[in-house]
Amino acid sequence: MEKTTHSSPNTTFNDFPYVRPDIVEVSKSFETYLSQFIQADDAEKQQDALEQIVAVREAFSSMFNLCYIRHTANTADPFYEAENQYFDEQSPSIEALNNRFYQALLSSPFRESLATTYGNQLFILAEVSLKTFQPSILEDLQQENALSTAYTKIKAQAKFEFEGNSYNLSSFLPIELSNDRATRKKATTVKWNFYAENAVAIENIFDQMVKLRHSMAQKLGFQTFTEVGYARMHRSDYTPEMVANFRKQVREHIVPIASALYARQCKRLSLEKLNVYDEEYKFASGNPKPIGAPEEIVANAAKMYHELSPDTDVFFTRMQAANLMDLVNRDGKATGGYCTYISAFDAPYIFSNFNGTSGDIDVLTHEAGHAFQVWSSRDFPLEEYHWPTADAAEIHSMSMEFFTWPWMELFFGEQTEKYRFMHLAGAIQFLPYGVAVDEFQHILYENPHMTPAERDTAWRKLEQTYLPHRDNDGIEHLEAGRFWHKQSHIFNSPFYYIDYALAQICAFQFWVKDRHDHAVAWTDYLRLCRAGGSLSFLNLVKLANLKSPFEDGCVQSVVEEIQTFLNSVDDSKF
Repeated sequence: MEKTTHSSPNTTFNDFPYVRPDIVEVSKSFETYLSQFIQADDAEKQQDALEQIVAVREAFSSMFNLCYIRHTANTADPFYEAENQYFDEQSPSIEALNNRFYQALLSSPFRESLATTYGNQLFILAEVSLKTFQPSILEDLQQENALSTAYTKIKAQAKFEFEGNSYNLSSFLPIELSNDRATRKKATTVKWNFYAENAVAIENIFDQMVKLRHSMAQKLGFQTFTEVGYARMHRSDYTPEMVANFRKQVREHIVPIASALYARQCKRLSLEKLNVYDEEYKFASGNPKPIGAPEEIVANAAKMYHELSPDTDVFFTRMQAANLMDLVNRDGKATGGYCTYISAFDAPYIFSNFNGTSGDIDVLTHEAGHAFQVWSSRDFPLEEYHWPTADAAEIHSMSMEFFTWPWMELFFGEQTEKYRFMHLAGAIQFLPYGVAVDEFQHILYENPHMTPAERDTAWRKLEQTYLPHRDNDGIEHLEAGRFWHKQSHIFNSPFYYIDYALAQICAFQFWVKDRHDHAVAWTDYLRLCRAGGSLSFLNLVKLANLKSPFEDGCVQSVVEEIQTFLNSVDDSKF
């Protein structure tokens, strides 16, 4: 079975036609082919019906993703705001149809034949997905979507006045990284004042989310939402207990290293103590900044991907030619960065908010890792296999950040060594925060009736455990334990965040491999990308010749070479 697309090689993103899917017609077509699938009296007929179901789903998801991109590009656009609301309301109906398809798939008398054609991972995903839906929660899902949109909109429409200029959350970051400490403190206070002014609204949104998710879990037959959250993330080969053990490894082996790195930073900056507004300001001479305008950065990225491999060259050439990147910050644009895929047009899409910081290069290489992976696995006939589960997907993105190290001179010139030190140290320092976010969510969903104040207290305690260096310098909002208000994943993608930490351990292994033998490392990476979502997380890790992050001793062994590298760098010269 070959996947068909609807665009010519010369079609660009701006030309991709958007047509709102008629949910009645979509449902009717889906029902027709689902009936044919169920009634098929041989494997060939069932496969034919499955191909038609795939086509209906692909058409819907392609319009969903096209709408999502155009809505997040300008959250003030009334047309796409209305379309986004439409998908918030209608997507659960498609989930209901998918649920029935998965039920039929699992009870197919021709399952063995289908598994031979499509692989067993499809059936594993079907079993996990069935845990997350039944018709009784359809309206709840619609409400959850609306709450998620409301949170995103609060952040997207943030505006600050600072020393005569107007900023949004993305464009304000360079001010927070000012060489002048008093400016950093003032800017950080202004940003957190925004969150403080919106705290009641944000906590109200989240309070509704937690209670709603708990209610859905109970309707689905679970005690807490944790089990549903894991099923939503399609986790099939590890458990919350295994994740808790991973967090323990980070607590024991990474927190001390991260704390020592913050102490080195404090010394570099000649400070008596490192305050929260100093954390991201790494060097007394200022953080490394990318060279050139966004167009020059993209041109240098094209050179980099041309030289990295023939596969990345073809991929990035397509991304440029088809205008499949929206990289520059604007007012009204959603914060953050992401990569999505419009399957009907064979089009990965990279979204970010360049603001003149080193993060511009981080996000470009990170999201390009996602995009390259989905491009590499685009010929799989099933949408389930275009992407792996999120834990594995983040391996591609975080590893791409390291595979591109040899070309960082293009972006940072004389500041390249400083950037590499900051990038690697920052990856270590991220891990305690990443697992703190995960543990926070486990606490929240196991105690769904906590008050907002109790949630804030829980976060503050986790900060003190995983981020013992943190000093909020009396900023009231942070002292109250509300730093987590800024973390979109907690609101919009529950239980996602640990995937970054798991993948970081895998990406570190690629960093070590690449330093010893690039050809071997790249071959393993390419094999991983091409496998898409056709295997589970731990099987993909094995396919790439990596150690499981859950394996006792893995975390400690992986960071030893990184520690040696960081200790070999004379960071006082920066």
